[in-house]
Amino acid sequence: MIRLLLSAVLVPLLAACAPHPAQAADGQASGAERRIAITLDDAPLGPGARGDHDRADALIAGLRASGVQAAFFVTTDGFAELSDGRDRVARYGQAGHLIANHTHSHLRLSASDAEAFLADVRSAESLLEGLPNRRPWFRYPYLDEGRQDRGKRNAVRAGLAEFGLANGYVTVDTYDWHFDRRWAQAVAEGAEVDETALQAVYIAMIVDAAEHAHGLAAAWLPQQPVHTLLLHENDAAAAFLPAAIAALRDKGWTIVSPDAAYNDPLPDSDSGFTGMGRVATLALGAGARGAEAFDHWSASEEAIDRRLTETGAIKLASEPPDR
Repeated sequence: MIRLLLSAVLVPLLAACAPHPAQAADGQASGAERRIAITLDDAPLGPGARGDHDRADALIAGLRASGVQAAFFVTTDGFAELSDGRDRVARYGQAGHLIANHTHSHLRLSASDAEAFLADVRSAESLLEGLPNRRPWFRYPYLDEGRQDRGKRNAVRAGLAEFGLANGYVTVDTYDWHFDRRWAQAVAEGAEVDETALQAVYIAMIVDAAEHAHGLAAAWLPQQPVHTLLLHENDAAAAFLPAAIAALRDKGWTIVSPDAAYNDPLPDSDSGFTGMGRVATLALGAGARGAEAFDHWSASEEAIDRRLTETGAIKLASEPPDR
């Protein structure tokens, strides 16, 4: 999928959550260059591999045990679709996590007009009103900021500014949504699942993605940013995120509040390529090229499938549903 996005873009371009000791509220960590915030998209999501369990309880408990404050980017159509939708998001805020806008109906900007897209954002803002721990951040679904349509992109940016919303961009992208769907699919089909191996793949996906973004920033950006990790409010995060946080710390990463990341923001870009996040976009503008920079296994459905089968985590029987 990344190769397809790059071919569409590169051709024209070439032509109450207490901080853990390792989570500094201001984003500063003594001697640490690797700083990252945890963000989860698409809350509230429907049932997954764990069925109709209390995902919020699992996520809140895991983040509390890890001493991490996360940000939840909310798609508000889940408030009507799920009986616990709004209450679940409220629980995240009440637990000390941050709540931000991810549109009402998860529109893809490149396939929408600017007016309809902004109306959808406005609907979400209205539905988010009154929730605790709100932040004036907006994250584009699919990280799609309009691709090559500069006029649309600028119109939406202007509209978001009128709403008082800043871009809740990503620097570390993963296809955890694909990982989670493969897990759910395997459970639904009665396939054999090795959850120890499954957790190991999840951890590797996140740590490797963070290390890749760190290396890309070191090579192409003037300074290392405070990174933002994109995950989703799914059963994979509920089950395995605490172990991934521990692995990041073992690798030398300091987990910071999302406030710390967005208080020192990276600049916007006019590039149509945003699929791997802001660091990749800026690196492309600075001259980075090729698969080594832009084709990482953590953002590849096929590569994740290979990991799942090679490690014996899941015996895959068929193709997953569309994202």
